[in-house]
Amino acid sequence: MINHYYDLCTDFYEWGWGQSFHFANRYRGENFYSSIARSEHWLALQMGLKPGMKVLDVGCGVGGPAREIARFANCNVVGVNNNAYQIQRAIKHTKSAELEHLVEFVKGNFMELPFPDNHFDAIYQIEATAHAPDKVACYSELYRVLKPGGVFASYEWCLTKKYDADNAEHVRIKKGIEEGDGLPDIATTDEVVIALTKSGYKVVKEEDRCLPLSPNDTPWYDPIAPKFTIKNIHHTEFGHNISTRFLRLLEKTRILNKGTADVQAFLHTAAVNLFLGGQKEIFTPSFFTLAIK
Repeated sequence: MINHYYDLCTDFYEWGWGQSFHFANRYRGENFYSSIARSEHWLALQMGLKPGMKVLDVGCGVGGPAREIARFANCNVVGVNNNAYQIQRAIKHTKSAELEHLVEFVKGNFMELPFPDNHFDAIYQIEATAHAPDKVACYSELYRVLKPGGVFASYEWCLTKKYDADNAEHVRIKKGIEEGDGLPDIATTDEVVIALTKSGYKVVKEEDRCLPLSPNDTPWYDPIAPKFTIKNIHHTEFGHNISTRFLRLLEKTRILNKGTADVQAFLHTAAVNLFLGGQKEIFTPSFFTLAIK
């Protein structure tokens, strides 16, 4: 399911988001791409990355964070991804950036990694292991390939403590995020910490990195907010309907492949519910944990 999902939506992601497929809140005066890079640099600093270290990027997408972190810390990053199309895109972008000496990619399932035990100095994942059907099994597999004393840093999609399983609206939003983003059951923040501990790690830090530091911060969900602006109008119902009709017209004229409008439809479902989850503070895409083996 996840492979099919990314076969369909990768081009949409790159066109609408860039090469780093994740969220970040924005400080006052900070633009979108600067906030994305800052969140990646901060992650590298938390891990204490140094030149020459071998680092694993779990669920690396098209390699945006891997390239940014490799450049920032001058370390060697191996990106693992189970989607062949994204690996192809990642290699192309890395060659264009002239970073092949620092960044490489391996096709593989992060539930069954193609690496020996105790292989990496550090591991990170950015909004990727939300796709894991079993958190303990996933984190345990990462633990296996991490060297003793190594660190695992994570930005995990989670339900916050404000989520109420007895609230019908909350449940509906959760289901919309799962269906729109090709996810299994979204974990709570407590469940993530428990899963890390059961996998053998010592959790030394945990925090929601998408909480605003000041009232002037731009929330992480602003890029998908339904607003009548040039950048956001397609997230409104009006803009969504216009986009759907336009895409269907392009499908009929065979300019676009059949099914493109349907992909846009489930991405819209995801955006609507991510926005609502963020606005109601029942969901975060960046529950940060730092764990040591």
